[in-house]
Amino acid sequence: MIKIAVLVSGSGSNLQALIDANLSGQIVGVISNKPEAFALQRAKNANIATAVIEHKQFPNREAFDDVMHQQLLDWDVDLVILAGFMRILSAKFVHAWEGKMINIHPSLLPHYKGMHTHQRVLNTGDALHGCTVHYVTAELDAGQALAQAVLKVNTHDTADSLANRVHVLEHIIYPQVAEWICTGTIQHTENGVLFRGHPMTEAVQFCKF
Repeated sequence: MIKIAVLVSGSGSNLQALIDANLSGQIVGVISNKPEAFALQRAKNANIATAVIEHKQFPNREAFDDVMHQQLLDWDVDLVILAGFMRILSAKFVHAWEGKMINIHPSLLPHYKGMHTHQRVLNTGDALHGCTVHYVTAELDAGQALAQAVLKVNTHDTADSLANRVHVLEHIIYPQVAEWICTGTIQHTENGVLFRGHPMTEAVQFCKF
């Protein structure tokens, strides 16, 4: 059984979606850089081990990441899931977990990497928006996309309403991708990412219009 750790900084709604999905893998621990994060309570409610590693207690990003890396090793983790973890990870940490760490980003990557994606979509006048689950690499929001959920931008949408609508989709596709990894449906190999045994050339698309 694959052992999973989830990294969080906030309320943990995606963590809750992962818990509720009853994955084939086991969530063995939740790490937060913020002791007040409600995600920690969600983990405790589900009898999942937690660790608070406050980034402010460390002289630099690398030192913080080293302690987090050691905690993941102590838990014997196979898969790291970023769920609202508001820290940029050092290249050393990312390389150590490359192929074993996924993130969800609130845009249809490669469009709108970085922050404020919902407002940027509105500013550009895009007809479609959504979210992307991808492997994490040292380049921000640039790892291979595994799944995307797409919705139509309505004329009355605001940044807040888009954020809420995209959140609903996140809670569907993030557990699905995690399950695919747990069951070997998605595999990260030396020769690239495989989906059901075949090279994965594009993200699996989920649509909600």
